[in-house]
Amino acid sequence: MNVKKKEHDENNLTAVTEFFLLAFQASQDLQILLYCLLLLVYCGTLCGNLLIITLVAISKNLHTPMYFFISQLSISDILLTTTIVPNTLHILLSNGGAITFINCLTQFYFFSVFEVFECFLLTVMSYDRYVAICNPLRYTTIMTSRRCVILATISWFLGFFIILINIITTSELRFCGPNVIDHFYCDLVPLLELSCSDTFIIQLEIYLQSIPIIIIPITIIVMSYTYIILAILRIPSSIGRQKAFSTCSSHLIVVSIYYSTLFSVYIFPTKGQTVTISKILSLPYTVITPFINPIIYSLRNKDIKKVVQETLHKHQSRGEIYFFFVRKSFLYLLFL
Repeated sequence: MNVKKKEHDENNLTAVTEFFLLAFQASQDLQILLYCLLLLVYCGTLCGNLLIITLVAISKNLHTPMYFFISQLSISDILLTTTIVPNTLHILLSNGGAITFINCLTQFYFFSVFEVFECFLLTVMSYDRYVAICNPLRYTTIMTSRRCVILATISWFLGFFIILINIITTSELRFCGPNVIDHFYCDLVPLLELSCSDTFIIQLEIYLQSIPIIIIPITIIVMSYTYIILAILRIPSSIGRQKAFSTCSSHLIVVSIYYSTLFSVYIFPTKGQTVTISKILSLPYTVITPFINPIIYSLRNKDIKKVVQETLHKHQSRGEIYFFFVRKSFLYLLFL
């Protein structure tokens, strides 16, 4: 009798098979405004990053390690926003939406993979800038095409592998209600709060994983830019110093924005932080950063501007009228 009751109770603990995402609960007018803004940012993210990927692929002048890594960053940004934004737009229109446990884990998995990949890729890009400025004569022999592909492949592999550990552990959790997630996507913290299982193992995994994902990459980035700054300061002419710093300033801006927003949500959350503030802080690294990355690299990069102008002039001289509209979009993203 007691055995049957125990089995019945355990079955009830796994009764939750889907969650309800609240997204941003506000008035209808505000939700429509948020929908339009997110849709505009998402379209801009796709256009800007696809532009970077296309230019790097078709232009031989951009077949260098730096632009190869920038194109990889653009691929990651497109996949990241596509994992989050379309479902968020649907939820905004429906004033909330249900998502199955499997789909929730899938969204969390791919979102986390792209985030972790970006951590490793930004580290690789800082090393690339270190070699370019501190060892310019050996740059072509160190950063070969084969080595760049290997570094990018390792970054992707580590992203998929490390997060898979979290997914396996999270999938074994039991959820016995409530099933409401006050967020606009499935993140690990809200899931752990809803679980009625012991989450100590997962929390321990997170702390251990922060070493290869956060601490080691930041240490490498800081060391790389320390040597870069010291090397730049040793350049005698001010023009030479300015030119050297301009080659890594865009990457430094992207790194600063990315890690500052990431730290504000996961590493150093404010005490007493409300759910609304948490959701607002999540927007920069999930939506805003992928949107501004191609703008930062385009606005501060003469090579990309030159390739865009040459490509537009080439196609316009052939009389391809349709390219006029593409040109307007490109100019808006690059020169506004």
